Amino acid sequence: MTIEVASLAVRSRIHAALGDPARLAIVDALTLGDASPGEIAHNLDMPTNLVAHHVKVLTEAGLVVRGRSEGDRRRTYLRLQPGALAALTPPSLTEVGRVVFVCTHNSARSQLAAALWKRRTNGDSASAGTKPAARVHPRALAVAHRHDLHLDPVATAHVDDVVRDDDLVIAVCDNAHEELAGPVRPRLHWSVPDPVRVDSDEAFEAAYANLADRVDRLAPTTTLRGTG
Repeated sequence: MTIEVASLAVRSRIHAALGDPARLAIVDALTLGDASPGEIAHNLDMPTNLVAHHVKVLTEAGLVVRGRSEGDRRRTYLRLQPGALAALTPPSLTEVGRVVFVCTHNSARSQLAAALWKRRTNGDSASAGTKPAARVHPRALAVAHRHDLHLDPVATAHVDDVVRDDDLVIAVCDNAHEELAGPVRPRLHWSVPDPVRVDSDEAFEAAYANLADRVDRLAPTTTLRGTG
């Protein structure tokens, strides 16, 4: 998972341009409609020379473009470039097939994450462990039941028997992330505290909430293979 330097440079320039409150106010003002520099100055109670400076910075950053009025040709209007704001989001994951969630014992976090991913995306998911337990933890089954997720109580497996070369592997615990330094290297790491160590309903609920939040954040930025 590489991030292009050019993309980072563009995003950095846009962030820098928006770092001034006055420029952010101008962008906000242009979000729903176009305006002339004079109208911006009037609506934001800002000196025209200051507006001109900020518009120059926003234009150079690719956030704003100027257009000549079709009525009074002496007047120009400023228009926001929506694509520039969209560029602020991190790069998405494309052509993702199966997602495999890995933890140490494959008895709680990875099981819950795989079920959450399948429900959230309808995509293919699986789970595995670096040292799999014989069964899914009873509290994991209980928290899954409370949130209408289905877990198979005996469906644990070793990572070597599950992961394929084209899988997106997500380690949902620190131990698994550090152990998978060989041929199976996780592309993503979620540092979710182990609820089994605490062994309380509250700890398992916290782990569930943590995983659900991460799945909800990743899913919109992921294009599943075959869905375009």
